Amino acid sequence: MDANPLKGRGAADNPPNRFELIRYEPLDDGEPDERPAPATQFLRDATASIIATNDSPDVPFKASINPYRGCEHGCIYCYARPYHEYLGFSIGLDFETKIMVKEDAPTLLRKELNSKKWTPQILGMSGVTDCYQPIERRLEITRRCLEVLVEFRNPVWIVTKNRLVTRDIDLLRELAKYNAAAVVIAVTTLDADLAHVMEPRATTPAGRLQAIRELSAAGIPTAVLMAPVIPGLTDHEMPAILAAAREAGALQANYTMLRLPHGLPELFENWLDQHFPAKKDKVLSRIRELRGGNLNDPRFGSRMRGEGVIADAIKQMFQVTRKKLAFPAKPPLSCDAFRRPDETPTALFDSQDMLTK
Repeated sequence: MDANPLKGRGAADNPPNRFELIRYEPLDDGEPDERPAPATQFLRDATASIIATNDSPDVPFKASINPYRGCEHGCIYCYARPYHEYLGFSIGLDFETKIMVKEDAPTLLRKELNSKKWTPQILGMSGVTDCYQPIERRLEITRRCLEVLVEFRNPVWIVTKNRLVTRDIDLLRELAKYNAAAVVIAVTTLDADLAHVMEPRATTPAGRLQAIRELSAAGIPTAVLMAPVIPGLTDHEMPAILAAAREAGALQANYTMLRLPHGLPELFENWLDQHFPAKKDKVLSRIRELRGGNLNDPRFGSRMRGEGVIADAIKQMFQVTRKKLAFPAKPPLSCDAFRRPDETPTALFDSQDMLTK
């Protein structure tokens, strides 16, 4: 079903779940689609653990925390949409309107970091869905997880599209004292109109650049990630995005190419039909050039950057621009300050401090 765009949503309908045999198909009576945009539902996720691990050579961390599943930002291109199918939902509207909330995440995190089985290492936040999506403003689950990380001084690497991350500068600054915090701000486009239809509930491009300024001014290592690069639609913006981020104080830059796993090709094609029909053929043609004639290539190594002439041109543009802008190298995150608070004899230190006063 090719539905009309819905205000404030990335997807316009719910494509079939690839694991489900039965689905509801509304009757197409030829009349204009006047459905209201669905309200967001927040559902409790009673997970028993919070730290997930991966063995992907494409991901810069092996362990991660995701306080939410599904994301109200509604980014049409999000590679995480297919994960919602494992919950019985659709990759379409369900992904951005049925948000699973891990209320016990801070408690679980403290328990897992306290375990002797935990080897201190970098934890990624937002490895799947954004830990600073809109509901975080009220629930503060991510903030409470950061409070736990401060207690343990465990390094964290955050990726987000939401300026809300600046709310937690106090905690990030504390971790940064021990070289244990870094924030990556994802910027896809500087075009506010394009961002509005592509990432309808994420922070505006200008707001993300402001977040880089505020984090950098606070001494928190901050990077810009152009993700995803969409050939034929956003790739030409790369030099301007990197320049704007560098001016705002970003210390590093990187990019990833558009990925369309499982049911995303159809969802993305429908979105192009709705918003950029004149560019659809050009965009899809260039994606296929990157992906060996397909709209997706899941192979490690190539899935993040693509292959071929266009991929090489984008890579060269990135390298030349990054060098020209002189992004300084930042030191890697460190686990050296990790501690388990329950094992720290703070009472003894306090007594000695009193004796010396």
